[in-house]
Amino acid sequence: MTTVAPTLPEVRGRVRVEQGAKQIRGFVGGELVVNTIRPLLVWENPYYPTYYFPRADVRTGFLTSEGRASHSPSRGDADVLTLTAGGVRRGGAALLYDASPFESLRNTIRFEWDAMDAWFEEDEQVFTHARDPYTRIDILPSSRHVRVESAGLVIAESYRPTLLFETHLPVRYYLPRTDIRMHLLAPSDTVTHCPYKGEAEYWSLKDDDLGSAVAWSYRTPLPESQKIAGLVSFYPDKVDIYVDKELIPR
Repeated sequence: MTTVAPTLPEVRGRVRVEQGAKQIRGFVGGELVVNTIRPLLVWENPYYPTYYFPRADVRTGFLTSEGRASHSPSRGDADVLTLTAGGVRRGGAALLYDASPFESLRNTIRFEWDAMDAWFEEDEQVFTHARDPYTRIDILPSSRHVRVESAGLVIAESYRPTLLFETHLPVRYYLPRTDIRMHLLAPSDTVTHCPYKGEAEYWSLKDDDLGSAVAWSYRTPLPESQKIAGLVSFYPDKVDIYVDKELIPR
């Protein structure tokens, strides 16, 4: 693995590049495809970064050029690559930047998130997208009065919510299931992953013919979010949530 870092940070327009410090590994078909302790974090959008890797830290023998280019106004032209490893072939899996306007991106490789079977930051698996080092989660017990209603029907009422504060997001109110009328909810087959909290399961209202999700829970959250394990939170745009008798705006 290379330990040589480019000069950072670097910004062009809305795209920002910073040096990461975590070991990042990606596996496909049981093969280790990329392994670096000097990843680049590139904010292609304002919500979370994307990993870019020094070419020397990628097993390029698994990659073949598709003979076409991908163009970005900010990052320049990149060679589109197919990934073949462990008996798995994934077209358009990676981009190789040889001559990016960003000096720090030259000779780096960017993988599509789903191109890998598994991503790891150090020895912990990461889901959905790369973690943003500027995102913080605080989970605090509270004695606020939280009431959840749908069309005037009380679904939940609690004086012992757990409040989750996440950077750039609204406060989420997680309630004990014993304070929820769970018989009014129907479990959903939907499952999602959050890189900060883990795997979520969902519920809809039983009388909702569309079956749209109104609540979610993390049964076995990641270590930093253990305080919300098994608790249930509701979407304020799907139901009415009152906190200390004040309605949360939808």
